Amino acid sequence: MDVKKLQEVACAEIDKYAEDLAALSHVIWSNPELALEEHKAHDALTEFLSKHNFDKVEKNFVLPTGFRAVYGDKTKGPHVAIMSEFDALPDIGHACGHNLIAEVGVAAAIGVKAALQSTDVPFGQVSLLGTPAEEEHGGKIDFIKAGVFKDVDAAMMAHPAQYEVLRPNYVAISEIIIDFIGVEAHAAEFPWEGVNALDAAILCYNNVSCMRQQLDPGWMIHGIVTDGGARPNIIPRRASLEYYIRTPKNRDLKKLERKLRNCIQGAALATNCEVEVSVRSSFLNLLSNETMISKYAEYTSQLGTVIDEDETHNLGGGSTDMGNVSYEVPSIHPDFAIGSDCNTHTMEFTPAAGSPEAQIYVLRAAKSLAMLCIDILTNKELLDKIKEEFQEESQ
Repeated sequence: MDVKKLQEVACAEIDKYAEDLAALSHVIWSNPELALEEHKAHDALTEFLSKHNFDKVEKNFVLPTGFRAVYGDKTKGPHVAIMSEFDALPDIGHACGHNLIAEVGVAAAIGVKAALQSTDVPFGQVSLLGTPAEEEHGGKIDFIKAGVFKDVDAAMMAHPAQYEVLRPNYVAISEIIIDFIGVEAHAAEFPWEGVNALDAAILCYNNVSCMRQQLDPGWMIHGIVTDGGARPNIIPRRASLEYYIRTPKNRDLKKLERKLRNCIQGAALATNCEVEVSVRSSFLNLLSNETMISKYAEYTSQLGTVIDEDETHNLGGGSTDMGNVSYEVPSIHPDFAIGSDCNTHTMEFTPAAGSPEAQIYVLRAAKSLAMLCIDILTNKELLDKIKEEFQEESQ
C-alpha cells in the first residue's frame, strides 16, 4: 500500500474544501455557545459531515450536543478517533478557539475518509467525535463512561494557541463547589441573631490565599465567590465559592483537596456556619504518546511549522478532559500557533480565532493529524510501538 499516496490524497481533500471548512468555523465562531448548549454548532457540524457521505453520522450522541461520524471498517484494520470541541467561554466567546478545534477535526476526518475511499483494499476506520463542553462539564468523560473508546486504537486532536507546543503540560484538575450556610438576620437591627455565611466565605478565601504560598511547585489553586448574599442589610444566609485545584500528577490532586478542605472547615468553625462541599468534575493530566507526537512533529515540520521545543517545553498548566482519554487509549493533544501574539482565554484571542489569517495554521494541523492517522491505520509496527509505550506510561 502506497502510504505517501494516501497521505497526498488526504491533504488534497483538505485543500479542496478549505473555503467550506473556513465557513463552517466562522458559523461556530459567530454563534458562541456555552458548554452543553452548543446546538447551532452541533447542527452545523453534523450537516456538513452528512453532506460528505460518511458511513454514519450520529446526532445527539451520548450528550444532547454530541455527535459521531464514522467511515471505514474496523474489522479490516485499526480504528482511530479524531476529536472536535466547539463550546465557547462566557462573555468572551471563542477565546479558546474551539471553533478552530472543530474545524481541524472535521478537516482531518474528511481527509482520512478520502484516503480510505481511494483504495479498493479496506484498511481501517476513522471516527470523528464531537465532544461537547470541554470548558465546563468535560464531555469526553461522558464518552468514556459510555464505552466509546473501548474499540479505539488511538485518539488525537489539536488546539489553537499562541505557540507551537507538541507536548503541552496539561495537568490534573478538580472543580470544588463550596456552600456555606448560616442564618439570615437584619444587619442593622438584630445582627447578633444572624450567622454570616459571607464571613465564612471570606475567611475561607483568605485561608486559601495564605496556604498557597506553601504549596508544592506546580500545584495551583484559584477560585471566585459565586454568591455573597442578596442585599447589604441582610446577614447572608448563604455564600458560595468555586475553586479549581490543579496538580501535575493525578495522585497529588487528593492531597491538595485535603488541604483545601482544612481551609474550608476552619472558616466554618470560626463563623459557626454549616458547609457543604462537592466535587463537580475531575480531569486527569495529559499523557502525550511520544511515538505519535514525534510523527506529528515530522509532518507539521514538513508542512512549514517551525518548532522551538527549548522555548515551549515548559508551557502549559491548563487542563483538559483529553487527559482522561489519554489514560484510555494512546493520545496526543498538540497546541498549534495561529499567528497571534496573545494567549487563549483573553478578549484578544477571540478575534484571532475568527480571523482568515488563522486558516493556514488550521489546515496545516489538520493535514498533520490526517497523515499521522493514515500512518497508524497502515503501519502495524508503528501501532504496536504506540500501544507498547501507552501500556508503560498509563500504569
